[in-house]
Amino acid sequence: MRSEGDRRDCCIAGGGPAGLMLGYLLARAGLKVTVLEKHADFLRDFRGDTIHPSTMEVMSRLGLLDDFLKLPHQKVPTVAANFGGEELILGDFSHLKVAAPYVAMMPQWDFLNFLAARAAAFPGYDLRMRTEATGLMTDGGQVTGVRVLGPEGVGEIPARLTIAADGRGSVLRQAAGLEVMDLGASIDVLWFRLSRRPGDTDQTQGRFDRGRIFIMLNRGEYWQCAKVIAKGANARIRDAGIAAFRAELRPLLPFSDDRTAEIDDWDQVKLLNVQVNRLKRWWRPGFLAIGDAAHAMSPVGGVGVNLAVQDAVAAANLLTRPLLAGNATDADLASVEKRRLWPTRATQALQVFAQNRVLAPALAATAPRLRAPLAARLVARLPYLNCLPARLIGIGLRPELPDLSLPHVKAP
Repeated sequence: MRSEGDRRDCCIAGGGPAGLMLGYLLARAGLKVTVLEKHADFLRDFRGDTIHPSTMEVMSRLGLLDDFLKLPHQKVPTVAANFGGEELILGDFSHLKVAAPYVAMMPQWDFLNFLAARAAAFPGYDLRMRTEATGLMTDGGQVTGVRVLGPEGVGEIPARLTIAADGRGSVLRQAAGLEVMDLGASIDVLWFRLSRRPGDTDQTQGRFDRGRIFIMLNRGEYWQCAKVIAKGANARIRDAGIAAFRAELRPLLPFSDDRTAEIDDWDQVKLLNVQVNRLKRWWRPGFLAIGDAAHAMSPVGGVGVNLAVQDAVAAANLLTRPLLAGNATDADLASVEKRRLWPTRATQALQVFAQNRVLAPALAATAPRLRAPLAARLVARLPYLNCLPARLIGIGLRPELPDLSLPHVKAP
């Protein structure tokens, strides 16, 4: 097996939000970092496209926000939901004391390309596309690098620290032998597109109706749509046929129902198998998991991307100095888990509560008209409650900001 050059300070598996943000921050501090992405590009649809105020605050502190916001995006200033025809504003981001008090709807590949391009300016940064992490190098109980499969075949990348940011199906998490705790999910999601036409609203929308939950995300030229279904219902829905699926959608649309004809094949409808889980321990000597590799989140609140970014910022804040000194100890790795475990656990608890107490009952509802839960009506009517969902979704329970006292390599 071929071995790759000099030893890296850090090798990160996964070119998603967590991996690319951490790669940027470590390279910015002057460390030698390799990021592995198994695909040839970042163009995967139906990924999280909500860039929340917390993530844009990170970008602002790094001096990246102005350029970032030059990319095409749509601003979402409020969280709104429609319950049986009753429109409720459940959160208003405009009151947040941040650089960008709104959610930016942006295709995730634009976000990732932006981070990758900025990181490439640092001399220690190495992004390898079409290179898949296949396993771990170990010496006794210590992880010493990554086994890879790339355009030139199999190889090894020695590294002082290996980071798994390769998602909920993490190969490296499994190779590390870390145990996953499943918290359960009562829903799945069917994702698809509908065209966006002149005269359509700009508002990202969520609709709760008797037995149906439907979400539309404004992606500029088209709507990214999500139909929430009961866990395991995908096969039954597909067996009923595409015509029946279109008929289910028609009463949920805020415009003429002729657009459902655009869905003429099940290949256009992708299943998101919702998972909510986390590792019992996020690390072992020489190895750390972050983002979805450490904790798969429900799509409730759209906070997965932003929690992944906060994991990356916390990891950079806590591990940069040890890595610059030549060694990240077990205590250093444990400190990242300790820092991020409470907000992860609390957010997942809120997501599971929402799944079980709001979404699942709405899907099972048989009454002629679905009424908004009491909690939602109170939040919509009372200003001091209305700010809570905006903060929980927009900022999170423990927001992370980059430590600007760390060394900073000036990009050419």
